Amino acid sequence: MKNNKLYMQMIFIVSLIAMLGSLYFSEVRLYEPCEMCWYQRILMYPIVLLSFIGIIKNDINAGLYVRVMSGIGILVSTYHYALQKIPALGDSANACMGVSCTVQYINWAGFITIPLLALTAFIIIFILSFFIKKD
Repeated sequence: MKNNKLYMQMIFIVSLIAMLGSLYFSEVRLYEPCEMCWYQRILMYPIVLLSFIGIIKNDINAGLYVRVMSGIGILVSTYHYALQKIPALGDSANACMGVSCTVQYINWAGFITIPLLALTAFIIIFILSFFIKKD
């Protein structure tokens, strides 16, 4: 179905932008990723590859894999954002290795942080994955 390819292309674009954004923050701006950021990357980066393969092979089953990974990504990103914004949770985050998970390298408009950007991408991908239907 033609719409399936369009939705997979949209998933690819969103995940690619998220991946390039995370690489920009770590490689250009030199923000060291915390442990939770690494977990989000581990979930986001394969979505780029899975959606690209889904587009090339016209495989709608890739939508299921993307849905599962983005669903887990939503949970991880939500928890990470809560660590940053809820002080009671943030106090328990000192167990993170290296950079603390409560560090807010960016805080645009008082609430937009890197985990919120990742959460937004995961939600968009998750919703788009439901539009991919079998013929």
